Parts: sequence; structure tokens; C-alpha cells
Amino acid sequence: MKIRESLPYRSGVGIMLVNADGLVFVGQRFDSQVEAWQMPQGGIDAGEEPWPAALRELEEETGVRPHLVAPLAETSDWLLYDLPDDLLGKIWKGRYRGQRQKWFAMRFLGTDADIDLAAHADAGHAEFKSWKWATLDRLADLIVPFKRDLYTALIAELGSKIGAR
Repeated sequence: MKIRESLPYRSGVGIMLVNADGLVFVGQRFDSQVEAWQMPQGGIDAGEEPWPAALRELEEETGVRPHLVAPLAETSDWLLYDLPDDLLGKIWKGRYRGQRQKWFAMRFLGTDADIDLAAHADAGHAEFKSWKWATLDRLADLIVPFKRDLYTALIAELGSKIGAR
């Protein structure tokens, strides 16, 4: 049996944060070696349910507090991605082959001033070095190649439910 097939998927959540203009938040990761952007995402802690995990991850990565979002939609199932060979064994201490993620679309009720990428930097949670609003049709082009299929599936499922441009 190959090593990849013997590893499980890490359970996680993803957040499609949509502003009043129908644009989607994307951040540029500190640890990225390429010009790539992504929506907030992260792991689900032991005993944690997906929605609270999504709210926690959103706040940790963007500083956006739970009272500044409203739920719009969620994926009907978990979406999967596999790590590329060069990252397998390096990320998450080599324990996972990729992630299975539950995604939530949320309406952002705040203003750009409510986004603070350094809000949790002291706790080691600084994920992004910069951020911007993007159109829905640009999301798959902005992400690292190994997550493009997941983003394409996500956009196909949630895109019509979020009032995005």
C-alpha cells in the first residue's frame, strides 16, 4: 500500500466571506512560496462542530468577530483535496494526505476596518500577510493549483446562493 492511501484526511472548515458588494475575502498566506491567495480555512478541534470551528477560524485568521457575520449557505457534503507529493509528509507532521472540509458562506456585516490580520498574531495565529476582496469568478485562479478543483466545486455549489458578482 502506498503511503498516501494509508493516511487519513484532516477534518477542517472553510469560510467564503462575502461583503455587501458581493465580493469574496481572500488572504495571502505568510508561508506561501508562490503568489497565491485563499479563503480562510482551518482544522476542526477535537469535540468541535463545524460551524463553531468556522467562526473560530474566521476570527483567528481575519479578526472578524462572530457578530459581524450572518450565515448564507453551506456545502451539502465535505469537499476533499490531496496534498501534492512535495508537501506530503511535511505539513501536519506527515499525519494526513489532505483535507476534508465543510465550507460555509457568510455575509460580512462589518466594514474593512473590522478586518485585522494581526488580531491573534500574539497567539501564533497570524495566517495572512495581506488581503483583498475578489470576484467569485477569480477565486479558482487565485488559489494554489492543488486546491483548484475544490474551489471550482465550492463555487459551483455555493456561488448562486451568496449574491456575489
